[in-house]
Order: sequence, then C-alpha cells, then structure tokens
Amino acid sequence: MTTFSRHLYTPILFALLGLSNAFLAQADDKQPDSAKSVVEQIVDMQTKIASGPHKGFRANHAKGIIATGIFTPSAEAAGLTSAVHLQNTASEVIVRFSNATGIPTIADTSPKANPRGIAIRFNLADEAFTDIVSLSVNRFPVSTPEAFLALLQANAATKADSPKPTPIEQFLAENPSAQAFVKIPKPAPASYATQSYFGINAFKFTNAKGESRYGRYLITPLAGNIALDEAKVASASPDYLSEELAARLNQGEASFRISVQVANDGDSINDPTVVWPEDRAQVALGTLTLKAIPADSKTIEQKITFNPLILPDGIAPSEDKILLERPAAYAVSASRR
Repeated sequence: MTTFSRHLYTPILFALLGLSNAFLAQADDKQPDSAKSVVEQIVDMQTKIASGPHKGFRANHAKGIIATGIFTPSAEAAGLTSAVHLQNTASEVIVRFSNATGIPTIADTSPKANPRGIAIRFNLADEAFTDIVSLSVNRFPVSTPEAFLALLQANAATKADSPKPTPIEQFLAENPSAQAFVKIPKPAPASYATQSYFGINAFKFTNAKGESRYGRYLITPLAGNIALDEAKVASASPDYLSEELAARLNQGEASFRISVQVANDGDSINDPTVVWPEDRAQVALGTLTLKAIPADSKTIEQKITFNPLILPDGIAPSEDKILLERPAAYAVSASRR
C-alpha cells in the first residue's frame, strides 16, 4: 500500500476505505443496529457511554493535544525495513497525545482517562505520510471487533443498581483477556512525555533484501517512565497533562525512542490480547523529538484523522482483525465530528 497526501482529509480517506458518501450520510440516522456495520455500532456505543454526541470531537480519545517535531531514523532501521521514513532522512512529525473515552472534558486525573494514546504522523516527500497509533498499555482486551462491541454493550448496560453479577462482571468472567486488561496497573503519568506507548497490533516489516519479520511498535520516553503518586494525582489540575507538555516544550524538547519488538516463530501476530515475552529482540527505528505545540493545534486536531493502514512499501499489516477494522471506525467517528 502506498502513501497518500497529508492534505487529503476525511472525505477522500473515506473513499479509500470503501465508504461511500451515502453510507456515511446514514451514520447519524436512527436506523436499527441490525442495519449498521459492527464498526458503526462500536462508534454508537462509545458515543453513548460518553453521554454524547460531542460535536467536533472524536468518539474515543476525544481529549488531546497536538505537538510537532522531528523523527530521525537509526542506522539499524534499514536492516528491518525499506520504508522510506526509516532510511537516512529525518521526517517532520505531527503527534497527538490523548486520554481515553469520548468525553472532551474528562479530567486527566480520572482513572477512566486510561489508557492514554499516542498517534504519530510522519510527513514524507511529495506530501505523502504514514501513521503510527499506539496505547499506554501493552495489550487489547479482546481480539475481534464483535467482542469489542460486546464489551462496550456490557459496560453501557451496567448501572449503579444492576443486580449481581452485572453485565460487565459477566463479560469479564467469560473473557479472561478482558479481565487481564482491566487488571493491568494504569498509573497516571507525570507527563505525556514520561509514558511508554505500545503498538498492540503487529505489522510485517520487509527490508531491501526481501527479508521479512513481524513486529510491534514500542515507544519509550528518553526521560524514563515517571508516574504520579496518589497525593499528586489528587492535587493535580484536571488539564495537567496538556499544561505540563506545553510548559515542557516551551523550555526545551521531549524525546522518545521508537523501536520494533520482533516476533519469534510461533508468536501470535494476529491477536492483540497476547503479550509477547520481554526477551524478544528489539530493533531501534530512531528518535522522535518533540519541539513545540503549534499555534494552530486545535485546527490541526480537528482536521487530522490518523490511519495505521496508510503504509509505505516495506511495511504491511498483519491479519489482526482489530487492526484491519480500526481505520473504518476512525472514518465513521470523523464523519460525525
């Protein structure tokens, strides 16, 4: 799959995903769920859980902040892939950090704001681009869009007075991977720049020799992983993460190392609920350096739609069902902003 112009925003992106204008126009209609795709139902449920719709905002990861900077590839990146942005030339980047949920005003201190997200757009030559989308947890709760919809439905059906076991308790009991996801520690980071992010979906990386390996992205802050203790969380501003990042970049830069954790033979490459062992080899792709919060960050944030399947030669998707449906869900969400 080749790259596309960074100036082609949602209307053309929808066409690329095979979503007709007529299809998109129906997104807000009161049609029965049986007439909607699974991804439409997922967006509907995310909107319902967030007490939306919130016009102008994403259905999930609604609250965020845009930063700009530079990505500099490492010397060893070309040994993994022939992708153009991972050779010898630095790329300008647009990065969006975000909180979970579709609530635009969710406090950064809320436990529901986890997991955090990072989306990275690499601007390439001839107005092309490619994106990475990652989370602050190293797994997804379920392995199919249908199961994710069921999880959201169970969450929405659970009320304060729901009899035991509640719908969400029943779902977790029947889905060990979702229960494991819930139990992952999710401390509040001291900064978006002191949080690691994980590419929960695998991609196929192919180098100039035609050698291919599967791997997942790992984005690690050079400042180290630093979390807030409970006392600091209690006293923090509801917007402390965006405030802290703006202050940090006003004083200097913030950097991350982007790597790929390479799968061994037999590792599951199509199931985002499976965490690969820590002893798997890692290939350093390069350094992401954030430099500023752009003056028009809100305009950029409104227009931009990240898509993990807009890929250059040298990187291809796995058959992970969650990965393959993500762009369609993002497109439906973007059509309703």
